Amino acid sequence: MANNQTGYYMVYPQTAQLSVSGLNKVKELEKELGVVLIAYKPTEYADLTEDQVKELQKMEKNLKATIVAFR
Repeated sequence: MANNQTGYYMVYPQTAQLSVSGLNKVKELEKELGVVLIAYKPTEYADLTEDQVKELQKMEKNLKATIVAFR
């Protein structure tokens, strides 16, 4: 998703296309764990330095959000 005003781009991982059998396995695990699961296609995370991770963690604390860095 592009924002024309700021010029930044947001890239989201795509959800995995599961077979009926695969989806049923995920649903079973959700019940077992008591959580909601989302299956994504394999995605490469950004390789951050220790300083970059610290900056990211500060931003998460400030925004009260979880931020994931992708390549």
